Amino acid sequence: MTDGPIRPLDGVRVLELGNYIAAPTAGRLLADFGAEVIKIERPGTGDEVRNWRLYAGSTSMLYRTLNRNKKSVVLDLRTTTGRDTVLGLVRHCDVLLENFRPGTLEKWGLGPDELDAANPDLVISRISAFGQTGPLAERPGFAAVAEAMGGLRELVGEPDRPPVRVGVSIGDSIAGLYAAFGAVMALYRREAGRSGHALGRAPLTERVIDVALNEAVLSMMESLVPDHLAYGVNRNRVGGRMEGIAPSNAYLCGDGSSAIIAGNGDAIFQRLMATIGRPDLADDPSLSSNAGRWARRDELDAAIGEWTATRPRAEVLEQLDRAGVPAGPSYTAADICDDEQYRARNMIQYLPVDTGGDEPREVGFPGIVPVIGDVSLPVRTPGPELGEHTSEVLAGVLGMTDEEIAAITAGEEQS
Repeated sequence: MTDGPIRPLDGVRVLELGNYIAAPTAGRLLADFGAEVIKIERPGTGDEVRNWRLYAGSTSMLYRTLNRNKKSVVLDLRTTTGRDTVLGLVRHCDVLLENFRPGTLEKWGLGPDELDAANPDLVISRISAFGQTGPLAERPGFAAVAEAMGGLRELVGEPDRPPVRVGVSIGDSIAGLYAAFGAVMALYRREAGRSGHALGRAPLTERVIDVALNEAVLSMMESLVPDHLAYGVNRNRVGGRMEGIAPSNAYLCGDGSSAIIAGNGDAIFQRLMATIGRPDLADDPSLSSNAGRWARRDELDAAIGEWTATRPRAEVLEQLDRAGVPAGPSYTAADICDDEQYRARNMIQYLPVDTGGDEPREVGFPGIVPVIGDVSLPVRTPGPELGEHTSEVLAGVLGMTDEEIAAITAGEEQS
């Protein structure tokens, strides 16, 4: 019997030097599954995301979400004291995460060689716009640029309008996933070597994980490049559709809401056409495969849209569910909070948070993915206050006295 939830990364300590979205996403994933993640923040302002989409109070819900289950320590990495303290912490850590512009850590005396000298078992997971090598390595860039250069933006939006972006920093989040995955792979390799496998100690080159934002996006683009090279195809924006797959789109219902209907499987298409009263389309041999249906996508979308337009969404979804046709509502945040499936799997978890009022407020946060067991693991804490754990970490990990900590923090305040 265990006393609580199983967290596979219990006992792993991570030092996070990242800001914004990418490295903090990697740190969040590791923290979600038990790692002790120590987030280093600059004095005074901390991670800039603290002020992104800040509607009230002093710390945004975006920061609280990305930095949940972490500890915040204030240090100025540009100072000798900050550098030496980081190197001291590194000696007690398993993983270091960072997403500075390539060369920045090296300039501060915190490059891989210095980190390796401090801890030859350390896994270093680095995220940058274009990677640590290549002609664009030193060029700055955010996910907006990476999503464009990775091929994603060209496929998002309507064909007669400029490319658009999805409503979240998806490029950063994908890169964070890869950085966390790479860190866990390197930790697995390290532990395999310790347990008697003929691997030995991994050299530094095998412990540095190099994640480029544009490459992380490119890796999610399915057969975009092979289709071009094999068939000369350049995919274009197709709005709510998916190239070569039909019918699959968003359809307006009689109550003004939308339903997403995916009737693109051959057998599913037959059931969908029967449900909307179009047996003529179900029986048409030219529509028996996706290729034929894609060629007549406008006709199919019109037929489905005519049917949905005469019914409220609830009725549309009920009939499609009964027929075994994949369909669902287009959710808002309020819809997500009310959804019984999310509730059943503990995917909206409520924690007390300062939102700028007189008292903390219970705020729902996304649960932990993937599920281990029947429901999401509990989120332990929302993103911390700036420097909330400085004394705890410096005393507990480095054994510093109150006087030594006071000297360091006083120096940070003056920097």
